[in-house]
Amino acid sequence: MKKFSISLIFLLLSISVTADYPDFSDLVDEAAPAVVNVSVIKTISTQNRMNPFSRRQNPFDDFFNFPFPFEDEPRREQEREVRSGGSGFIISKDGYIITNHHVVEDASQIFVSLNDRREFIAELIGSDKKSDVALLKISAKESLPFLDLGDSDDVDVGDWVLAIGSPYRLNFSVTAGIISAKARSVPGQGTSYIPFLQSDVAINPGNSGGPLFNLDGEVIGINAMIYSNRGGYMGISFTIPINYAQEIIDQLREDGFVKRGWLGVSVQEVTKDLADSFGLDVPRGALIGSVLTDSPAESSGLKDGDVIVDFDGNEIIYSGDLPMVVGRISPGEEVKATVYRDGRKKSIRVTVGELEEPEEDSNPIASAPKNNRLGMMVEDFEDIAERRNTDVEKIKENFGVKEGVVVSRVVSGPAFDAGLRRGDVITRIGMTNVSSKTEYENALEDLNNENVIPLRFVRNKNGAFVTIKIKK
Repeated sequence: MKKFSISLIFLLLSISVTADYPDFSDLVDEAAPAVVNVSVIKTISTQNRMNPFSRRQNPFDDFFNFPFPFEDEPRREQEREVRSGGSGFIISKDGYIITNHHVVEDASQIFVSLNDRREFIAELIGSDKKSDVALLKISAKESLPFLDLGDSDDVDVGDWVLAIGSPYRLNFSVTAGIISAKARSVPGQGTSYIPFLQSDVAINPGNSGGPLFNLDGEVIGINAMIYSNRGGYMGISFTIPINYAQEIIDQLREDGFVKRGWLGVSVQEVTKDLADSFGLDVPRGALIGSVLTDSPAESSGLKDGDVIVDFDGNEIIYSGDLPMVVGRISPGEEVKATVYRDGRKKSIRVTVGELEEPEEDSNPIASAPKNNRLGMMVEDFEDIAERRNTDVEKIKENFGVKEGVVVSRVVSGPAFDAGLRRGDVITRIGMTNVSSKTEYENALEDLNNENVIPLRFVRNKNGAFVTIKIKK
């Protein structure tokens, strides 16, 4: 009897565990017909050398990689076709399809194939690089299968999710996993406007643009990228939330392009040292390193050194949270920002502007002597202008500042350890703005009792704060 009871308990536990494990088969049967394979043809122009002894290209040219043609070798333009592809999914019976921007970027032709082997030539309605979202359209004689869009804000970390796509051209492959994190930013990928869902669902090349489902069979995101140093799945995948993507799709369908909110600041993470130096209780928020001239931030009264902790009712924990929030606000809309300034909380009304593509600029580099206790040498703009026989305001404009002192040399010491380098412009030490060498040196003299101080500098026209640790 005792043995029977123990066996019965294990049997019931086994049944309970099995019952809790999701069965995806019905979901796949219903959803697969609306998941598509997207194939593209891109035409690439190349310039080739001609072998003077033959009308064909010299096959050894590429092998030896000659950097220059012979003088009597003519050049010719040659075009070649490159084929690539990804995944997508139909969102309406009249043939609208969502995929990734990088799947169809620069495509000369786009083809869509369905699970039932039907193929269509697709029209590109619109594509947005910053959100990595594209909208296609196909025309069919009969209604097409389509997927229901869910609410990605309702997704919780730990929820089961499923992906369908075409990894490595293996059409309609299914993988499953759980949500690992929400509102994730991926550093160094140029995707600062996307609040990614992170999961452990296996995503590989070819899955891009495919749907991520919840257990109700609703699309909660667009599979977009993996984080890998080998080009394949390493256990981390990133998906564009469908609520965010829907905002992009609506604009692409309406206008063919996307408008984004713009604030006009460069921000950085608030470290523990910076939080302590600014009087914050914990490291949080987006620290403004610089406010652009004639920007919405400048018009609203935001200043260098402000720490934005809330924007339009959205809590800002990390600096990457701010561009994701601002980008989703319609240009011209007025919102409230909460900042910490000089250790006090302050509310500021901000009218959000419209984002435009930034232009890249370069900086001249200065040099001049004058040592100090931080282990770096600085000089005034007036000295640089006199040496170069040019206008001082023009020099400041080239550096992207109105005031400050230029770092001409950095030796080993606190400044070097903090990351300061030659050509940086120091504009603030502690809570004191500096516009000359005299003010700079006076500010240092007032810091005798300080151990860790915030210092603001400008590099390549972008401002940032660092903490300088001075030995007492």
